[in-house]
Amino acid sequence: MQDTLSYYDSNADDFVESTFEVSMEDLYREFLPQIPEGGYILDAGCGSGRDALFFKKNGYRVSAFDGSKAITSLARQKTGLPIQHRSFSDVQETITYDGIWACASLLHLPLVEVPRAIERLWHALKPDGVFYMSFKIGQGERNHNGRHFTDADESIAEQWIQDLTDFEACHMWRTDDQRPGRDEQWLNILLTKAPAAHKKLTTGGKEHHFLPKLCQAIKAADQVDMAVAFVKTTGLNLLFPDLVSALQKTPDPTRIRILTSDYLDITDTEALRKLVLLHDHGAQVRVYQSRGSSFHLKAYLFAGHVENQQMWGRAFIGSSNISRQALQDGLEWNYQVDFPPDSGYLEAASRFDELFQHPNAVRLTDNWIDEYEKRRKPPEQSLEPGSDEKQEVPTPNDVQQEALEALDLTRVEGYRRGLVVLATGLGKTWLSAFDAVQVGARRILFVAHREEILYQAAETYLRIKPSSRVGFYMGKQRDRTVDILCASVQTLGKETHLERFDPRHFDYIVVDEFHHAAAPVYHRLLSYFAPQFLLGLTATPDRTDRSDILSLCDDNLVFEYPLFEGVKGQFLVPFHYYGIYDETVDYTEIPWRNGKFDPNLLANKLATYGRAKHVHRVWGEQKQSRTLAFCVSRVHADFMADQFSRKGVRSAAVHGESEMSRGEALEKLENGQLDVIFSVDLFNEGVDLPAIDTVLLLRPTESKILFLQQIGRGLRKSAATGKDKLVILDFVGNHQSFLHKPQALIGQAMNHRQLAEFARKAEKNQLELPDGCFINYDLAVIDFLKGLDHQGAEKDYQVLKDTLGRRPTLTEYYHFGASIAKTRKLHGSWFGLVRDMNDLTEIESELLSRYESFLLEVETTSMSKSFKMILLDAFQQLDGWRSPPKLSKLAQTSWETLKRRPRLYQEIASSVKGVDGSSPQWQQYWKKNPVDHWTNKSPAIFEIENDQFKPVVVLENEQIPPFEEMVQELIDYRLASYEARQSSKQEQQSVENVVPITPSETELPYFPSLKIACGHFRSSNAEEPEYRSIGLGHGRIEPNRHFIARASGNSMNGGKQPIQDGDYLLLEQINPNQAGSITGKTLAIERLDDTGDTQYLLRTVRKSPVGEYRLEAANPEYEDIIVTPALIEQFRTFARFCEIIDPLEMALGQEIPREEIPELFGATFNPGNWQSGHVFLKDANAHILLVTLNKQGKGAQHRYVDHWIDEQTFHWQSQNSTTPQSKRGRELIEHKKLGLSVHLFVRENKLRNGKAAPFTYFGPVEYQSHEGSSPMSVIFRLNSTD
Repeated sequence: MQDTLSYYDSNADDFVESTFEVSMEDLYREFLPQIPEGGYILDAGCGSGRDALFFKKNGYRVSAFDGSKAITSLARQKTGLPIQHRSFSDVQETITYDGIWACASLLHLPLVEVPRAIERLWHALKPDGVFYMSFKIGQGERNHNGRHFTDADESIAEQWIQDLTDFEACHMWRTDDQRPGRDEQWLNILLTKAPAAHKKLTTGGKEHHFLPKLCQAIKAADQVDMAVAFVKTTGLNLLFPDLVSALQKTPDPTRIRILTSDYLDITDTEALRKLVLLHDHGAQVRVYQSRGSSFHLKAYLFAGHVENQQMWGRAFIGSSNISRQALQDGLEWNYQVDFPPDSGYLEAASRFDELFQHPNAVRLTDNWIDEYEKRRKPPEQSLEPGSDEKQEVPTPNDVQQEALEALDLTRVEGYRRGLVVLATGLGKTWLSAFDAVQVGARRILFVAHREEILYQAAETYLRIKPSSRVGFYMGKQRDRTVDILCASVQTLGKETHLERFDPRHFDYIVVDEFHHAAAPVYHRLLSYFAPQFLLGLTATPDRTDRSDILSLCDDNLVFEYPLFEGVKGQFLVPFHYYGIYDETVDYTEIPWRNGKFDPNLLANKLATYGRAKHVHRVWGEQKQSRTLAFCVSRVHADFMADQFSRKGVRSAAVHGESEMSRGEALEKLENGQLDVIFSVDLFNEGVDLPAIDTVLLLRPTESKILFLQQIGRGLRKSAATGKDKLVILDFVGNHQSFLHKPQALIGQAMNHRQLAEFARKAEKNQLELPDGCFINYDLAVIDFLKGLDHQGAEKDYQVLKDTLGRRPTLTEYYHFGASIAKTRKLHGSWFGLVRDMNDLTEIESELLSRYESFLLEVETTSMSKSFKMILLDAFQQLDGWRSPPKLSKLAQTSWETLKRRPRLYQEIASSVKGVDGSSPQWQQYWKKNPVDHWTNKSPAIFEIENDQFKPVVVLENEQIPPFEEMVQELIDYRLASYEARQSSKQEQQSVENVVPITPSETELPYFPSLKIACGHFRSSNAEEPEYRSIGLGHGRIEPNRHFIARASGNSMNGGKQPIQDGDYLLLEQINPNQAGSITGKTLAIERLDDTGDTQYLLRTVRKSPVGEYRLEAANPEYEDIIVTPALIEQFRTFARFCEIIDPLEMALGQEIPREEIPELFGATFNPGNWQSGHVFLKDANAHILLVTLNKQGKGAQHRYVDHWIDEQTFHWQSQNSTTPQSKRGRELIEHKKLGLSVHLFVRENKLRNGKAAPFTYFGPVEYQSHEGSSPMSVIFRLNSTD
């Protein structure tokens, strides 16, 4: 290098003159556009100063140096610039220059020194700066005419620059030497340094939002302090979820202090009301009263502790107030100060403490907001970004508007309670707020069982009623003087708290969906209050799950808009559902208790590498852009995020202990920086996530409503992304806990048999779905569901219990479609079934054994009107088991209950419809029926003593609550089933003139408890029906008009069409006013006895020449009944007799005990003959096959000889003595030719719950083929029903 410098010192004049005028314009055009105007350029090894002078003349600031002292001196003279004499090793400055120009200078360094010189220059370059250097094309070192050269090509240059930090781009190109007479080529290298990272300064705009940094800091901190000039609701909404999560952190909530101001009246009142909600969560909120002075603070301070208890602090000082624009894409600068090392944080924290204690800083209260609202005069024009932001005033969508009209109508009809069913995503809480405004409610009570729901409701109501005071009644908070009270039922439901309010304090009460366990508390709370209207809300689409809340709403379903309707109406996007068999997990190995898996073992089974691999493969095949995944635990979420990240998927786990906050994760998911969020329950409800287009369900879900909430996160439409569908990837296991998912998806409760039918339809793509929707199950899931195809009270009970995750109520069991009559037949009563399923508590078992007759009377007493149950309901409202109520009070409360339920109120006599509940007329009317009914029973149930309605039942204090609950469960069921029957009658009358299309097979209601007397009038009742399929050959059948009941007695057993005792009667329900000609017709006649019970009689109607009607018996031993004018008032034509149904047709598909099978064929049960599996009935010409599939006690080789080949074909093995040549064998093979029938009865196991299991009748079968002898293996096929 010294030789080279000596050369230039000796030849300085010639060198300067030969290079100074050389044109470098082409290179300047590559270099200068990347330098900011007026930028600072270092000309390193400047030579003659030619380039430095050019840069200077073009407005750039320039420093230049050269290693030759002589050339440096000449260059100064030539350019007039203060060019320095120094070498590359003297360059020590850092981050100084916007551009560095090393044109043909580094090439004189020895090869070994070039990388270090490049590194020094690189350190001197600012972020986003540009560095130009050039070398002669070649490889290695050489000496020429006394000068040293290091030549390079692209490969050598790449080695020199590969270790440079913050490197962003490199551009290399070759050019010819511009000096006259030269033919060398040059390698030009232009390096660009990366811009300074957004570490300390957040600048806003589309790429660098301030919001994620705030969310992240809130998540990490133990203390949060914010001081801002103004707060807008639009901005507060963005921070609110993370602030609430911090306040709910356990075991130590975050301390949060917020200071804002009334400066220029910019802060809006809705934001202040919402800050009061934050105060209710535990934050300290104050407002600085500016009183004419300025208040321009924008400071956000955070502090926490690391593991060694060392405190850390972080401050953001800048320009962002709390507004949407300032926190997201507005251009706002906020500088980050971190302690340690920067003590500037401590200074800012001290100043905040002083300001928070300033006399002008007052605590934010509703009173202060009221005064502020009166005097507030916000600026007419925006003073700074975000200061004029306003939230759009919410308005009802089309579905909500339709529901509001239905609610208005139901109040006009006289109802004071009602239930609305809206699919998740359609805004149930919003609807309740709109309706509260619609009715002009002044004081509103919103009741729920979880705090999250209450906080979300408070936010919603503030949007609709921003001037309202909102308070809470839960935990230790006891607000009372507010306009909107959001109350926890567990707190307010206690008597000591209820008594603090007048029963009429609230005009409007909203009850959000709740878990069954809370039902008694809700009953107590809502029995106490008397609002103008009570609204129940649920997203659960089927009657089974909403039974409790529907009972609270007087069984008045006002409006229903379930998931499918939401999709059809284009309020929700269509879904593509994939039920994926969870092949790596055997759920049957995981303990299942009280409707839940063991959480620790479940998490261990789900967080495996094999399962993660399976999930990633399926997700990769079906995913869209933004995925929300639900995991079973925090460990599971962390594991899945880690596994996906290892495969290059941008993933994050978000939960209470995760590094990433909910707000930060949503921001990154929405702007495309994340592909998947793995969560546990943070996103179940209450968070608007329209951008989500894929939902990944990696866990069992405890309930239908939770499943609907989870998929509902992605069903909302998204204007930003324009998504056209939601993809649902649901991992389904081999366990009953997954059975509620198809029920929730379809929107109806299904027992095992119906689930199997659902699977068959899904397999054949025959499900009825809205346009654009799609359901696909793996074949293994289809087979699992199809394998459920069996019936029985115990199985129905168990599947419903597994679906609900708890013991079902009788109303839920009824809505589930289970047979109540069959349940009573096998178990005596509803609570008998619950007892046999080991689901009664010890005290409930004791109450059942002691008072079973009373409970059975409540469960089965006939009801032609609702009055008996209304009376019991009023009795329980009045705490009658503890303190028997006066008859007058009982009648008054009963009247109030009936007034709430207009359908039931219409049943009272016209003579008392114009009086109120305290009038003597009503008291007398109610005394006759139903009071007399309950007091005239034998043995006695209630008695009247000192004008009190007193129970004969004597209960200990600790027995009263469970007994009340048991009785209330029966009351709710009786009223629900009664209203359902009345509704079906109204529907039947409303379609009187509709001609239906008769299918090949029809399901008709069969009322096993309804006995049509064929003798004298007999009391009976039409309780909930079972449904039986009957085939062709019965004429035109209408399920809404025709039904089946049994005959009782012998008065009609004569004539051409005798009706025997016990026959199944096909009857057509008729409207007395539209019955047409009845002469000569056999009719069922209905009348009420003196106690209000319904009686029925079957007779043929005759008319005498003088116009007198006579009810004629077919058996001469029974007298005809002359219908006098007095009897006309009592009698009502109820139904028209059509024909007798064959008992075998009624038995098809039903479970029948062995001892009841003979009577189907007109035979008598004989234990000796009926213990074998093959019985021949000579009189009926019928072979009866009684098959037990699982032959316990037999050798393994014999257990599964009898089995189903497919849905229509059965393999049966005869007794060992049967051969094809024997009489029995021949009769089976040739049964059609011989005029014999073969009937198949099948059961799975010999025993059920310790008793002999019944058989299911599959109907007559036809011989197909056989093999072998002694025994024979015979293939039978079910008779076709097509």
